Amino acid sequence: MIDTEIRVTPEIAAEHGLSAEEYARILKILGREPSYTELGIFSVMWSEHCSYKSSKVHLKRLPIRGTRVVQGPGENAGVVDIGDGWVAAFKMESHNHPSFVEPFQGAATGVGGILRDIFTMGARPIAVMDSLRFGEITKGSGVGGQGSGEKRGEILRFAQDDNQAEIARNRRILSGVIGGIAHYGNCFGVPTVGGEVHFESCYAGNPLVNVLALGVAKREELFFAKARGTGNPVIYVGAKTGKDGIHGASLLASAEFSEESQQKRPNVQVGDPFMEKLLLEACLEAMRTGAVVAIQDMGAAGLTCSTCEMGSRGGTGIEIELDKVPQRETGMTPYEIMLSESQERMLLVAERGREAEVLAVFSKWGLDAVAIGAVTGDGLLRVRQHGAVVAEIPAHPLAEEGPVYQRPMRRPEPRSDDGEILRFAQDDTLDLTENFMALLSSPAIASKRWIFEQYDHSVRTNTMVGPGAGDAAVMRVKETPRALALATDCNARWCWLNPREGAKAAVAEAARNVACSGARPIAATNCLNFGNPEKPETMWQFSETIDGIAEACAALDTPITGGNVSFYNETLGKSVFPTPTIGILGILEDASKALGMGFAAEGDVIVLLDGAGVILSEAKNPSSEQRDPSSASGGLRMTIEEQFAVQREFSSSEYAKRIHGIVAGMPPTVDLAAEKRLIECLVGLAGERAVKSAHDVSDGGIAVTIAECCFAGNQNLHRRGTENTEGNGELGAQVRLEGQVPVAWELFGERGARAVVSCAPTSLARVEAIARECGVRAQNIGRVSTGEFRIEHNGRAVIAAGVAPLRDAWANSLEHALKGE
Repeated sequence: MIDTEIRVTPEIAAEHGLSAEEYARILKILGREPSYTELGIFSVMWSEHCSYKSSKVHLKRLPIRGTRVVQGPGENAGVVDIGDGWVAAFKMESHNHPSFVEPFQGAATGVGGILRDIFTMGARPIAVMDSLRFGEITKGSGVGGQGSGEKRGEILRFAQDDNQAEIARNRRILSGVIGGIAHYGNCFGVPTVGGEVHFESCYAGNPLVNVLALGVAKREELFFAKARGTGNPVIYVGAKTGKDGIHGASLLASAEFSEESQQKRPNVQVGDPFMEKLLLEACLEAMRTGAVVAIQDMGAAGLTCSTCEMGSRGGTGIEIELDKVPQRETGMTPYEIMLSESQERMLLVAERGREAEVLAVFSKWGLDAVAIGAVTGDGLLRVRQHGAVVAEIPAHPLAEEGPVYQRPMRRPEPRSDDGEILRFAQDDTLDLTENFMALLSSPAIASKRWIFEQYDHSVRTNTMVGPGAGDAAVMRVKETPRALALATDCNARWCWLNPREGAKAAVAEAARNVACSGARPIAATNCLNFGNPEKPETMWQFSETIDGIAEACAALDTPITGGNVSFYNETLGKSVFPTPTIGILGILEDASKALGMGFAAEGDVIVLLDGAGVILSEAKNPSSEQRDPSSASGGLRMTIEEQFAVQREFSSSEYAKRIHGIVAGMPPTVDLAAEKRLIECLVGLAGERAVKSAHDVSDGGIAVTIAECCFAGNQNLHRRGTENTEGNGELGAQVRLEGQVPVAWELFGERGARAVVSCAPTSLARVEAIARECGVRAQNIGRVSTGEFRIEHNGRAVIAAGVAPLRDAWANSLEHALKGE
């Protein structure tokens, strides 16, 4: 007989986040009132976080199939074939709300959770990346976000009064998050090899902590979370169950933040990376015995999720006895045991009669391992305590037949910023050096050295290109000649201005970053961070984003293999920008051909590649009225209408925000055909070893791109202990740009499908030939020099400074900001 503990009422169901309609559906499935434990089980499994009830109808539009895809969405991680019997498993997830409530543990357990998703598949984790968003950490840099007091249709401008308490809190949250990521990854022994960090005021009350993990395995060693074999034992392994994390998925991650959120610290789990390392080794060893049938991480929703999902996927039932579950607290109720999200726990199904083999492995590693139940043939999740049934629910309806909503959608009111967009200066004598230094010191562009130096990015000796050295992290795949490249990206400001184009840009830039390493992009994962899905404007943004991702992934042949949706990223009604973070995986057939971004030697040629600069049909019959071949931007001779379009585009740039306090206009239109041509060109150049470095043009435009190539090159020289014989040894650049476009847009415009590469003078002809074959414009714009950084526009110096002061502004500003200096 069902133990009802507390009598369930519609009011109690509502307190669990279940609507009246959802509660009625539960009554229909069960044919009776649920027990209190059953209500808790339904509440977590049908939460937004676990069921994707608002996003499922849209996610179906994403491309998920490809020649390399072994496992797409629906498992713990996506898997792709990387050749010679090897596969790569990778996935990205969020831990946003816990990281606001408790930054250190929230971020740390986010790393732990995504690592378990990887080794649950039978793959050994080889890399972690993060994508982070925080509120502003410097004075005078904040612009409003959605719901921040300005109307959605108004231009965003700097706040006139800086909130010092908020800035201080943002710094504390950032420090806590970085500390948590570093602690878990370093202690576990996986390299944290890169990522991205951005700052906008809309994240002040709701930071985003997205973590991506990558692992490798032999294809025949893959495991899946599908229970099978009636009578096979169900084995609990890992840490003991406590009361931490209860309702983390249903109430903390599936609702807006309120003033009570700060009181939810007990809902944030506490991680133990040393135990997880033991769990990793034990699980992989147990899998190699051949006695393991299925395995699943106890992540969100804990024991509830792992039992019902394994049963549902396998078309079976599972029965467990809670008295056998290892517990670190006495007197835990069935409700608490089933909903606990204690970390470092896994659930296995073993072959009957071979339990001893599995238990012996975990005993060897000093971990709890207990048979707590068995696979059944009745399709039910049955939970017992003290011999009595406390929950009995059909597994498939619970795991797969939750509510699905086609939420109302409404496009936000158009922004009325046409009269407020950034106007270009008409002064031909304009010196932009001071503005350039300010841009380099912007937290969004400045070096993230203070962050990544806390990470061990070389442990396990697979890292070939680490943080700060290239556009993508490059990881050697031992026992093969190959390497894998990995990059994350999202310009959320662009996604706020135009969700579809912003999403396309995120895919394009992440793929471009991977190609700049010399790797061919092959697959994608995502972490889609949005506000309240019950608001029609949010769902319109989400739908537009999905269509943008789908279009870009299809065009660039990077199918989505899995990911995560994080809704309710709002605090007191203030939403974050739409932030669809994209992770792209690429493959280098020859690891020795990996590229970094740093210039290599004085005298090397600096070449600007532009995927949109030469269209094959125009190359045969160019129109002099349309293009001036002397311009690095393609030489557009702009009409008044075109000038206005450029101003609108430039108003969405980091330069417009940092220097003029404006976020307005529209992001650059993404030319996916141009991006595809550029990717092919970059892969070809790396394959022939024709270039020494590659770095894409993105935040801050060409000027920032070239400066970062100088800074990275000098770091390489420092590591090698070599110096140039002339000047002060600092690699710099002498660049010449010509054309009829406004100089600020030429220098700082952020149009995509472009990259800066460097090559030896003797290789220039081959670089130009490969670019021409790909339909990409290659323009010689200067030379690598020493000591000075100088850019001329139409023969006039517009930026001129020593490399050292530019580097100092770029290298140290983030650390100074975090220290309040």
